[in-house]
Amino acid sequence: MAMHSVSKTGMIRTRCAVPFVLCVLLSVGTAAQEQAPSAPRTTPIRIFLDCGFFCDEDFLKREITFVDYMRDRRDADVHVLVTTQETGGGGTEYTLKFIGLGSFAGIEQTLRYSAPQTSTADERRKGIAEVIKQGLVRYVSESPQGQRLKITFSPEEGAAKPSAQKDPWNLWVFRTNVGGSFNGEQSNTNRSIRGSASANRTTDDWRLSFAANANYRSEKFQLSDTETFVTVSRNSGGDATIVKSLSQHWSAGLLGNAQSSTFLNYDLRLRIASGLEYDIFPYSQSTRRMLTFQYTVGFDSHNYREETIYEKTGEKLADHKLTTSLSLRQPWGTASGSVDFSQYLTDPGKYSISAFGGTNIRLFKGFSFNIFTELQRTRDQIYLPKGEATTEEILVRQRQLATGYQYFLNFGISYSFGSIFNNIVNPRFGGGGGNFFFFD
Repeated sequence: MAMHSVSKTGMIRTRCAVPFVLCVLLSVGTAAQEQAPSAPRTTPIRIFLDCGFFCDEDFLKREITFVDYMRDRRDADVHVLVTTQETGGGGTEYTLKFIGLGSFAGIEQTLRYSAPQTSTADERRKGIAEVIKQGLVRYVSESPQGQRLKITFSPEEGAAKPSAQKDPWNLWVFRTNVGGSFNGEQSNTNRSIRGSASANRTTDDWRLSFAANANYRSEKFQLSDTETFVTVSRNSGGDATIVKSLSQHWSAGLLGNAQSSTFLNYDLRLRIASGLEYDIFPYSQSTRRMLTFQYTVGFDSHNYREETIYEKTGEKLADHKLTTSLSLRQPWGTASGSVDFSQYLTDPGKYSISAFGGTNIRLFKGFSFNIFTELQRTRDQIYLPKGEATTEEILVRQRQLATGYQYFLNFGISYSFGSIFNNIVNPRFGGGGGNFFFFD
């Protein structure tokens, strides 16, 4: 055992209770550790790019070559966390959080990039690349590459200020979509047609959203030379949402919903409701964390396609709903969940409780765990048609069956090990070619 003391001259004196040679080694090693200056850094800044499917990582690695990319955040100097949210114009706002690690611990900054609805995948990935470069300046300036760093600025001559621009659409954004599919074989054919339309307007004070959709699907089965079975399902509906911002934590909303469904036995179902929502965190932090409590009270009008098990073809009801939602995207991973309770005030015995949760957590270097689960207790199936479902209706899911519960569970683990570097891109024979799956 060795004991050390430091004299006024800075020399280390050692008192030993171990053999002399070992004592000398301990003394020399301790002195070297105390007196040797730290070696200057000679390697590039290491970053951990955490953007999931929000960006084209292969493209970024080719464009930003003055840093090293790490497979695990624990090996990085900077964690670049990318989150997104939809803008009022139908585009996407990317929030890039730069989190300093190691010697850069505590050095953080947040930058944003807004891509309009009409931007292409190439324009979006180039815009993200430029913002990442801007955010890395603070860290790269203290690396060996700092002396080669040059900053340029390209002002747009004659560009109008945002306040001077006029919007003939007054912030309204409209979308339409029509599509379908056809497939089959000798004994089976399937066809479907779908369409949707929406109108949205978003400002800091108001959010207006209106949407409608319709779906038609038919299947034909050739059971024998003389027998065929045909199933047809039709679903259509619409939603309206008007939300007023009250503060950074409170908002008020008016909601409307209309639905027609052969599967759920609705000829027409209407619901109009109003309520309040409270967010524990400021809404300005919504890209990284949200914990909301929403309560609404509504009026329902149901018209059924077939007489229900309660011998009704229509009814008027009042309900209330309470929803708690959590959404987190942090350096350690992601988590989201919600708990919903709904009940008919005019018939309190009819209610449902559902819970959803999902998370993807980095437990330690190279090891992550994910789980997604959903549970539902159902006691409000007042729309079920009278009579037994046929075997064919059960097999092809042509109508909803009576049930007291529903559940879903999916989980997985992943572990990677080996080189800590993740710089090289090589798309030959499909290696990395998946980055071409972008839709404008």
